[in-house]
Amino acid sequence: MKVVKALDEQKVDQEQDSKEIKTGFIRMKRFHFIMLLFLVVFLSVGITTFALAFGKDKIETVRSPERLEFNKLFTTYDTLTSGYYQKVDQKKLINGAINGMVQALGDPYSDYMSNDEAKDFHSSISSSFEGIGAEIQEKDGHIVIVSPIKGSPAEKAGLKPNDMVLSVDGKSLQGMNSTQAVTLIRGKKGTKVVLTIQRPGTEGTVKVPITRDEIPIETVYGEMVGNGIAKVQITSFSSNTSKELVGKLSDLQKQGMKGLVLDLRQNPGGLLDQAINISSLFVPKGKVLFKVEDRNGKIKEYTSQNDGTPTMPLVVLIDSGSASASEILSAAVKESAGVSLVGEKSFGKGTVQTAQDFPDGSDLKFTMAKWLTPNGNWIHKKGIVPDYVVPLPAYASLPILNPEKELKLSNASTEVKTAQQMLKAVGYDPGRVDGFFDEKTKEAVLNFEKAQKLPADGVLEGNSTMKLMGLLRDKIQKNDPQLEKAIELLKQKMK
Repeated sequence: MKVVKALDEQKVDQEQDSKEIKTGFIRMKRFHFIMLLFLVVFLSVGITTFALAFGKDKIETVRSPERLEFNKLFTTYDTLTSGYYQKVDQKKLINGAINGMVQALGDPYSDYMSNDEAKDFHSSISSSFEGIGAEIQEKDGHIVIVSPIKGSPAEKAGLKPNDMVLSVDGKSLQGMNSTQAVTLIRGKKGTKVVLTIQRPGTEGTVKVPITRDEIPIETVYGEMVGNGIAKVQITSFSSNTSKELVGKLSDLQKQGMKGLVLDLRQNPGGLLDQAINISSLFVPKGKVLFKVEDRNGKIKEYTSQNDGTPTMPLVVLIDSGSASASEILSAAVKESAGVSLVGEKSFGKGTVQTAQDFPDGSDLKFTMAKWLTPNGNWIHKKGIVPDYVVPLPAYASLPILNPEKELKLSNASTEVKTAQQMLKAVGYDPGRVDGFFDEKTKEAVLNFEKAQKLPADGVLEGNSTMKLMGLLRDKIQKNDPQLEKAIELLKQKMK
């Protein structure tokens, strides 16, 4: 298998460079303000000509009718900078105006980023950064988790796809875009952040303390699972992922790999060139990987550049946390190579983003096209339905427990009910799962604490709560009906 030559590295979904901007002439009072706005307007609404020049200290009417409203914008800027009762921060006014234009698009994937926010954005597409390790997005006015990264603090804390983040350290995220939320959530290794989480289908909210850490550089994990079958998990599409995958597959082939389960569950995406490289490993040369359709309906096809036809049986695992590049890969192997998908419906992100850097270090990320599957399907907000829908056990969707909250004898709450369900799932029967902490529940907690070599006091709090959630996570990974189904399908193909 040969990895194709990489495209320019871009965030999923950063597909092409912005075109060179053409300029004309119009007289304005504040050049820097207008210059920056002009660049953003060109990128956002497709204006190809504008007029800039220097002259009298006044704003003149733009002749084109569709641009008359810009006079109001410039007049507002001049009025505030000269007439507001306090001195205003001109940079904040400019950033606010640009933010307003981008937010008016109503697109959660389009953002304007200040210098600091842009640095965070660019670091997020590299292989290593510090934070909690979760991809987030703005959805229907809320900040939600797309997917936690394998081995990250977010995963260890129990965060799951579609968890809604209401606040960060007590600060509400209401009205914020995803970039602004990331700025609050991310931080230096060793520092603590408290997220207020609401999980779909559950009542109430829970505060989740998370200690930030360095997010793992490794994005490919693999092992033999028996009978000549290997399982390889890709956790994100970073700059070295395709190289990691080729190396891992080579090692597994030496161990006797005859069939492969490719696990894309809870993979939020990443770099587009990596999705192309990896898809080309499993799709015959010349077959379509995906298509990109621009605003005018023009479609460009991207095809596999692999030199040989893959022969190894393959099954791919997806779930609601499989997004963007993961969906490109899943659709490519399904529709162009006949590979079976197993699991649950994917996230559903079918748009393509690009980024425009400004001289001051700020950045505009905006949607410039939509991508289609090889068969021309647009999966945006729909997701990809696997060939074999296999749900996980009910306990895999239990809410998070707040380790700072004490659960003890005579308590009655939804948190107690969740703890009872967790205890039962990992083999410590509390006798009841109705939310009342009775003597039988205390006995189950004591048995759990003794078995795990924790201080045995019959109270769930701190380390005991974290250990309980960790045991549940381990059980979910070991008792994996989706993986079992994939292995079953591979065995049939390998006969």
